[in-house]
Amino acid sequence: MVSRRSALPQALSMRSLIAGGVVVAAAIVLLDVRGMSAWFSRSQSQVNEKSCHELVQTEAKLSREQLAALLTIPERDSKERVREVVSEPYCRLANLSVRADVQAEREAYPLEFDPKTQLVILYENDEYAGYRFNFE
Repeated sequence: MVSRRSALPQALSMRSLIAGGVVVAAAIVLLDVRGMSAWFSRSQSQVNEKSCHELVQTEAKLSREQLAALLTIPERDSKERVREVVSEPYCRLANLSVRADVQAEREAYPLEFDPKTQLVILYENDEYAGYRFNFE
């Protein structure tokens, strides 16, 4: 049987252990938040640096319906198939090399329902290779 006196130090050590764990968890969360804020600011500056290389169709906007239809197109489908859904882009961004020996083309479409957001479509060798959103 455990006496009351021996149970008291166990309870205190358990509370100390829990308090220490809370402090360590809080420190990890704070460090992670600082790291995430640095990542977001770095990402935001990259988005602002990306500008149109060539204007194509200044009135082009992507509707919710077009966006929904685009999301059903599988990667590696033809560029022509994507263009059936989205038509001409607002602009073309500078080409980049995503994989070795492959130049990727990027086209930007402002969203009709959120003009500060652009959908950027990536093509490799006239094949649809994916998309991402640029937020201003």
